[in-house]
Amino acid sequence: MSESLHLTRNGAILEIVLDRPKANAIDAATSHEMGEIFLQFRDDPALRVAIITGAGERFFSAGWDLKSAAQGEAPDADFGPGGFAGLTEMFTLDKPVIAAVNGYAFGGGFELALAADMVICAENASFALPEARLGIVPDSGGVLRLPKRLPPAIASEMLMTGRRMDAREALRWGIVNDIVSPDTLMEKARELATQIITSAPLAVAALKEIVRATAELSIEEGYRLMRSGVLRHYPGVLHSEDATEGPLAFAGKREPQWKSR
Repeated sequence: MSESLHLTRNGAILEIVLDRPKANAIDAATSHEMGEIFLQFRDDPALRVAIITGAGERFFSAGWDLKSAAQGEAPDADFGPGGFAGLTEMFTLDKPVIAAVNGYAFGGGFELALAADMVICAENASFALPEARLGIVPDSGGVLRLPKRLPPAIASEMLMTGRRMDAREALRWGIVNDIVSPDTLMEKARELATQIITSAPLAVAALKEIVRATAELSIEEGYRLMRSGVLRHYPGVLHSEDATEGPLAFAGKREPQWKSR
C-alpha cells in the first residue's frame, strides 16, 4: 500500500484515510488502490462498516488529480475495480460506507461522497461539481446520482455552473446526515458505524441490496422483485439463525449474538 492511503481496523470498522497533499486529489494509481481496499473490505467477514475520510482539515478530496490530467491521464482512464475512487461503480458491495467529509468535496471527491451510504460532514465542508468549467462532465456518478438526490433545477444548476453547496444547504437537501465540528467528525462517524454494527449483518446486507435493486422501480414492482427469489441476500435472511436470534434476544431482554447465518 502506498503512503497515500492509511488503513485502521477498529474492530469491525475499517477506517480509510486519503492522504495526498495538498488537496487529496485522486489519480488512476490511487484509484486502483482504493478499489482493491474496498474489494478487501467487501470480502472480509470480520469487517462490517467502512469510513472514508481525507487527511488534514481543508480537503476531503478535490477529485480527479488535474496534474495527472495535464500530464496525459485521460478522463476515461482505467481507474480500477469499483470505478473512480474505488467506490463509485462498486455495485457488489453490500456493506455500508460512511463518508466523513472534512472539508472541500469537489468533483470526484463529491462523487465519492455521493457513492457512500451515509455522509457526516464538518461545518467547513462544501460540495461542488466543477467539471463543466473544465470542459468535461462528472461521469463518475455525479451526473447520475445528484439528480436523484436534489430537485431537478438545483441539480442542473450545480452541474452546469459548478457552484458550491455549503454544509447547511447539503443538510437541508438531505445530501448529508449530520453536520459536526471538525474536531468531532471522526468521533461522530465512528458512533454511527457502531450503531450500524448493532444491527444484524445479514439484515444490513439485505437492506442495502433491496434499496439498490428497487431504486428505479415502483412500489408494486419492488414487491415483485423482492418476492421473486432472485436477490442474493434477502431470501436467506428471512430464514437465518439471526432472524430467530433477534426476537429471542428481545424477549429475553439481552443483546443479540449475531452469527451471520
